[in-house]
Amino acid sequence: MSIRLNRRQFTLGCGATVTVAGLWNRTRLWAAIPESPIKPRRIIIDTDPGVDDAFALMLALGSPELKVEAITAVAGNVPLELTLPNALRLREICGRNDVPVAGGAASPLLRKLVTASYAHGENGLGGVEFPAPVTKPVEEKAADLIVRLVRQHPGEITLVPIGPLTNIALALRAAPELAEMVPQIVLMGGSLSGGNETPSAEFNFYVDPEAAAMVFDSGIPIMMVGLDVTEKVVLTEERLRRLEANTKRVSRAAARIARSLVETYRKKGHGEWPVLHDPLAVSALLDPAILTFEDYHVEIETAGTFTAGESVGFKPGYRRLSACIQNAGPEPPVEEFRPNCKVAKAVDAPRFFDLLISRLEYGV
Repeated sequence: MSIRLNRRQFTLGCGATVTVAGLWNRTRLWAAIPESPIKPRRIIIDTDPGVDDAFALMLALGSPELKVEAITAVAGNVPLELTLPNALRLREICGRNDVPVAGGAASPLLRKLVTASYAHGENGLGGVEFPAPVTKPVEEKAADLIVRLVRQHPGEITLVPIGPLTNIALALRAAPELAEMVPQIVLMGGSLSGGNETPSAEFNFYVDPEAAAMVFDSGIPIMMVGLDVTEKVVLTEERLRRLEANTKRVSRAAARIARSLVETYRKKGHGEWPVLHDPLAVSALLDPAILTFEDYHVEIETAGTFTAGESVGFKPGYRRLSACIQNAGPEPPVEEFRPNCKVAKAVDAPRFFDLLISRLEYGV
């Protein structure tokens, strides 16, 4: 049965149930990304480092347009016992120990954890061994830190999740009023053109479809940067050599990770070059000319045996659910289109790599 609540009811009554997709009505107005912000935009990055997560963190921490309020780690590409120290390592490499790092969910809301060490290496950083971090995470759990910071700065902090959405869902479940306080979520995940973990689902949504459904049903304006565009930002040999030509610490670390990943691909017989999914989402906050977005109503499939984690995008028009089984009740209503998401549909890949490579040249 489809249950529909308005945003007021979401804010007042969000509970532990997250297994039904399509729970909340989206009526939130879009918060525009300023092209020339007067002051840096406040963000929290939720991440599962992860090779491309490393590039995303380096890009965000090296961009003056952004004020990274916190980094929260989640299990995903590799388990939490690796993503959390990886986040600390990357913060240290970037020379940004002022940014708090918190550990979050070690498993999805309901499902067993599936990782992607086959793509990111057993340590999550392409097999490159960096020194153990000398700094420590804060004692607060990721969801608690997200809740506290958003409450302290209502309407100011954009959430940038680039891994499974478990931490964001836990924050919303603990404090439903956050749906009224977060101006926007800019995420890497999903696809309207097929998956990379299954034929239907992109990895982040596949790992925790219930969390993804909860986030998309929260009413918070979402910008979805998914496989439709991320698979077009290919790390070619020419681009990798440009990165290797930079001499600063951050560039050297990024180049080591990328080169190791490329060599791993070659050893395993993969003919294609890797793509950098996560930093493309961060780039949406920095240069609005890189990505082109279209309005969609996106639902996340949670019940399908073969399609769990699929992001289903409805274009302007009407939304129709699957037909009922005979004698099972009335037909589901045909609903008027209301967008809940801006989906990236086109990308200027050369412009993205020019931005990324130039921004990584910092550190001693």
